[in-house]
Amino acid sequence: MKVRSVKLREAHKASSSNNGRGGGSFCSVVWDQQAHHLVTASSSDPSISIHDPLLPSSAPRILRHHRDGVTAIAISPNSTCLASGSIDHSVKLYKFPGGEFETNITRFTLPIRALAFNRSGSMLAAAGDDEGIKLINTIDGSIARVLKGHKGPVTGLAFDPKSEYLASVDSTGTVIFWELQSGVALHTLKGVAPDIGLDLSVMNVISWSPDGETLAVPGLRNDVVMYDRDTAEKLFTLRGDHIQPICFLSWSPNGKYLATSGLDRQVLIWDVDRKQDIDRQKFDDKICCMAWKPIGNALAIIDVMGKYGIWESVVPSSMKSPTEDIPNLNSKNSNGLLFFDEEEEDLSASGSLSDLGEGSHGESEPPSRKRLRKPSAYEENLEENGNDEWSLRPKVESHKKANRIEKESLNNRNEGLRSITSARPKMQESFQPGATPVQPGKRSFLCYNMVGSITTIEHDGYSHIEIDFHDTGSGPRVPSMTDHFGFTMAALNENGSVFANPCKGEKSMSTLMYRPFSTWANNSEWSMRLEGEEVKAVALGTAWVAAITSFNFLRIFSESGLQRHILSLNGPVVTASGFKDELAIVTHACDCLPSNDQMLEFTVFNISTGTQSLKGRLPLTPGSHLAWFGFSEEGQLSSYDSKGVLRVYTSQYGGNWLPLFSASKEKSDENYWVVGLNASKLFCIVCKKPELFPQVMPKPVLTLLNLSFPVASSDLGAEALENEFILNNMHLLQIQKRMEEMAGAGLDTTSLDDEAFNTEAAQDRCILRLIASCCNGDKLVRAIELVKLLSLEKSVKGAIKLVTALKLPNLAERFNSVLEERLLNEAKGMKQTTLPSSSGDAPVMANVAVSKTVVSSETSKTSETVISSSTPKLTAPLFTKKAKSQEGAKGGIKKTEQKHDIDKEKVDEVKNAGEARKIGEMSQIQTDHPSNPFIKSSNKQEVKKVGENQVQSHRPSNPFLKSSVK
Repeated sequence: MKVRSVKLREAHKASSSNNGRGGGSFCSVVWDQQAHHLVTASSSDPSISIHDPLLPSSAPRILRHHRDGVTAIAISPNSTCLASGSIDHSVKLYKFPGGEFETNITRFTLPIRALAFNRSGSMLAAAGDDEGIKLINTIDGSIARVLKGHKGPVTGLAFDPKSEYLASVDSTGTVIFWELQSGVALHTLKGVAPDIGLDLSVMNVISWSPDGETLAVPGLRNDVVMYDRDTAEKLFTLRGDHIQPICFLSWSPNGKYLATSGLDRQVLIWDVDRKQDIDRQKFDDKICCMAWKPIGNALAIIDVMGKYGIWESVVPSSMKSPTEDIPNLNSKNSNGLLFFDEEEEDLSASGSLSDLGEGSHGESEPPSRKRLRKPSAYEENLEENGNDEWSLRPKVESHKKANRIEKESLNNRNEGLRSITSARPKMQESFQPGATPVQPGKRSFLCYNMVGSITTIEHDGYSHIEIDFHDTGSGPRVPSMTDHFGFTMAALNENGSVFANPCKGEKSMSTLMYRPFSTWANNSEWSMRLEGEEVKAVALGTAWVAAITSFNFLRIFSESGLQRHILSLNGPVVTASGFKDELAIVTHACDCLPSNDQMLEFTVFNISTGTQSLKGRLPLTPGSHLAWFGFSEEGQLSSYDSKGVLRVYTSQYGGNWLPLFSASKEKSDENYWVVGLNASKLFCIVCKKPELFPQVMPKPVLTLLNLSFPVASSDLGAEALENEFILNNMHLLQIQKRMEEMAGAGLDTTSLDDEAFNTEAAQDRCILRLIASCCNGDKLVRAIELVKLLSLEKSVKGAIKLVTALKLPNLAERFNSVLEERLLNEAKGMKQTTLPSSSGDAPVMANVAVSKTVVSSETSKTSETVISSSTPKLTAPLFTKKAKSQEGAKGGIKKTEQKHDIDKEKVDEVKNAGEARKIGEMSQIQTDHPSNPFIKSSNKQEVKKVGENQVQSHRPSNPFLKSSVK
């Protein structure tokens, strides 16, 4: 026997305790496809190491994301994704070779022991101590099936290279052949492998030969037993000089050689055809994992103490190379799993991550309508030929038939591949806002919005549809509906619902149906059929229904079913949403960028006027796709992408999108499924990662999250105040725009006065708190800028008191100058708009004198109660409705008044113009709501005499309409 010549290096610290009858820990080692990296892990170490085999002395890249030891690792066939399982019950995915953490793709109730990717990388199998095997769709992260059948911890998993079977082995030595298409256990071989008991430093493992014809299993006589792929019959054994049970085995890339390691600390290399060992080495500790180098004649090994090495020239040079004549199983041209190409996930807004449950042997969850990653040219061709790997070919009847089908399929696929010159990123498919993917045997949402929800469940060839309203008191009672058309999309508002299905039948018909909720006539629902033209998205509004089709047609119908308009859109539709008279549509502007970024544009139509009110590019976070699109309760256009960024359209800067929410600022273990929003809150359903969508049952609970801008970290540490400041400004602009629209339509705007005043007062309170932060942070120039933004006169005076209390006389003086300038500008504006009579001029001049008196008195009254200078937390000023600051004398002096009455308390009639000076000293009588000094005065005035003890109207002034003389 040779003396050990493989040099081992420590990759992980050895376990300090013994597990059962064995010492050390179970360690793993895997190569990437090009042999550029070697990845190791240990069940006693929560970190994963990525080594450079060309520079073994250099420090490895360390991934630290698990909370406990890593028991299993696997790399996708195209080496873009690394999966890891741990004692902490989680399975995590990383980009490879960068090692960036992507997601917790699933969790178990007990430690994970085994992971395996299928040959295309579209499926990941995971199993462990809780005996169930989860099949995870790496395209969208959903759990396709849970396989149950083992009576002990599952320690080994292996996908058949032909993607028909999955083999598994447990700690008791039982091997099960699973058919992937049905999830049925085809063959159960009990007790054919050793019972490893409590020794957690080794695992029972199994391995398919590269051609998929043979399954290698450790035997009970210190040997390896080979089983047939279809019949599970024993074919032959490899028995040599192992004197204790085999604990690991690994096929060479071409399947000609097999490496085995045993509890006797030996590693043997076998020539499988000759059924004899050709080389061996003995080590100081048990070798618990091995991996053949994909390119070259070498074998990576790691022992139970965490030491790894590379056995070079494993096969003698006189024999056939282990990488020569590798079997071709139709995957050479495939890019395999592209889940992490370019940027993480995502070309779609769909894909359920829901687990089908522990006992789900039956129907597998179908792939979602949209994929979360770029498919390869190979996969696209598979889908076109109806042979997508996820469809899982039916079980073949015989070996010969399987080979014949395989060859025919290979020829067909290669024909198609020759016609594909390049694999382009796939454009996002159309989706319906508030819809979830259809799940066989489970209810799914066709629509979920701020009004209610539409759910469907398939049963015996037809579907059962129910419509529910969130407000059961005001919403109509809508009977459930039997759906024989197979509707897959819907939209809902207060007046009715619209449904549509994809093309079906020999004539390839797509059906559009509308159901009103209340009507004076019977049989008011209607339907339209489109032959050869498929409905892709639907939307509803006030007395109109819209459908966008595969011909890029926008079809607009009246509520009664009259076909009103047919328009051509610029590109394929992504989604659509309606609000009152407005219809918003998102389409593809062009193909995806090479970086996988979607290029989308939005268009807003006004159906009642037949005009296009908005059009432009729809911004998305780089590497994301559109996940939700619609209107807020106030009618603002909004979007939400798969990276968790909510944007709201604003007319500012010529029309732009404001980022009002970012999921990255919230809890890291939550996804947010958007339902809608209002001026200050986002309405969503919280889904625990990795789930992206809620289940219909139990009924999901709406969660309200505060809207907030992604503000930068402030040098004042006042990010919350700065965010509030920007939000208040945005709300004031929104109110102003609504007032302008109402005024333009000839409507009364007094209904918005209270809202405007409250927002204005809240903004002043926020600014005062920001001024206090600036003073404490010695940012005095910023404080000057802020005081100029105060809307109310008393707020400026409050700021003067604040800085005086903080012993900043220079700043107080500048604040006084700002106040004087403001009052002077007000006085000039008032003088220009007063009636040209001498009686009207006197009060104005008196007010100027009063203003100066007020300014001078403010600086001297430092003994008044002010906020503590140590921790100045300025609460909201006690605003009272303002009385008119100028009034005429009793003897017939006239006053001017705003067209929209000002809310104020009773004030005694001023006896003469000279008495007006006293008003400056009566701060209790002065209002907190003078007209906005930065808005032009109005010429709309109304002259009336002041009656004694006259009671004024109790409506606050509109801060956005042009103000008049008081």
